[in-house]
Amino acid sequence: MSLFFDLLSSINNPNQQASVSQLASVMSSVQSFANQNNIPPNQLENIMSVAGNLLRPVLKQQQATIGEGRLQNLLGQVAGSGASATVLQSIISPQIMQQMAGTIAQKTGVSSNIIQSAMPTIVSAAMSLLNMGSPKSGGWTGSNPLLSSFLDQDGDGDADLGDVIKFANRFLNPAS
Repeated sequence: MSLFFDLLSSINNPNQQASVSQLASVMSSVQSFANQNNIPPNQLENIMSVAGNLLRPVLKQQQATIGEGRLQNLLGQVAGSGASATVLQSIISPQIMQQMAGTIAQKTGVSSNIIQSAMPTIVSAAMSLLNMGSPKSGGWTGSNPLLSSFLDQDGDGDADLGDVIKFANRFLNPAS
């Protein structure tokens, strides 16, 4: 749940890009995917949790290879592009994306065809959430605390993207 609190802190920090409307947009895209495929909320959370656990080592490797600044730029491109295939492939190769889809399908019980077709949405949503911690242009120039929290996750479960989806849904829809 710590990652969700970091997200809320980013929303409240005027020097970071995060906003409630950005969060609502990300949630809308994952909810649309879930609704189109009759995926209940708890299964969507599980999909995002598994995806996050698979995405973490990929992003750590990218950070080690290209550096934190370049990785942050790529996250911004994914968040701003609607996850074009070219931008996603600059971060995650098609082979790794296919392996991730197979693992997510296996661990969640959701059809591999559904997961494979949804991978751009799933990865884009994850990257858009992580990008929300990046500095605003012309403002604070520090690192992205959301990305740092996600990548430095120490195995205690507090950087789980499934939890972020669950709590973001509760935050945006308090009556439900």
